[in-house]
Amino acid sequence: MLDRFEPAPDLRDWIAETFITGDGPLVNEEHAHLAEAHLGILWTNCDNTRNMRQVLGQTELMPPMAMGKWQRARAIQQIEEWFGAMPDFLITFSAPACDGMNDATFCALVEHELYHAAQKLDQYGMPAFHRETGKPIFAIRGHDVEEFTGVVRRYGADAAGVRTLVDAANAKPLIDGADLDGVCGTCLRAAA
Repeated sequence: MLDRFEPAPDLRDWIAETFITGDGPLVNEEHAHLAEAHLGILWTNCDNTRNMRQVLGQTELMPPMAMGKWQRARAIQQIEEWFGAMPDFLITFSAPACDGMNDATFCALVEHELYHAAQKLDQYGMPAFHRETGKPIFAIRGHDVEEFTGVVRRYGADAAGVRTLVDAANAKPLIDGADLDGVCGTCLRAAA
C-alpha cells in the first residue's frame, strides 16, 4: 500500500468543538488561543519511527521552512491545495495507530499535539500579537519537562526541576484511561 496523507476536516471540526471552542467537559482553556488559529489536520498511513519510537502524531508550524526553494514551494502548494490556504499549524496523525486506541488515549494524543501549537510569548512572558492584525503570533511549544528518569531517581524531583510534574503524576487524573508514551513526532524531532 502506498503511503498516503489525507486532509481530515471532520477531525479538525471535532478537535475544535471538543477541546477548543465547545462547551463540553473536555474543553481546555489552555487551548483558547487556537480559536484564532487555522489548523490543518492530516491522517496518514505512513510509518514513522524516530529515536527508536513509533511516531503517532506531529505538530508543525506553517509555512514549512527547513527545505530547499523548490521543496518548500512544492510543499506550500500541496498544503494550500489541501486546506484552501496556509494553516497556522499542520497536525498529522497515524491513522493505523489511532484506529486501535481507546478514547482516552486518542484524546491524550490530540491534546498533546495541541499543547505544541502555542502562542508565542513576548519579552515579558505575555502572549504576543501581530501589531498590524492583532492576531496571535504562533510558535511550537516544547515540553514542560524534559529529564531522564535516572536523574530524577538519583537526585530527586526538585533538583531535576520536575516537582510540578511529580505532583501532577501523584494526583488522580482528570481524565482516566489514557496510554500515551512519548510517541509525538514534534517531540522526537528535537530529542537527542
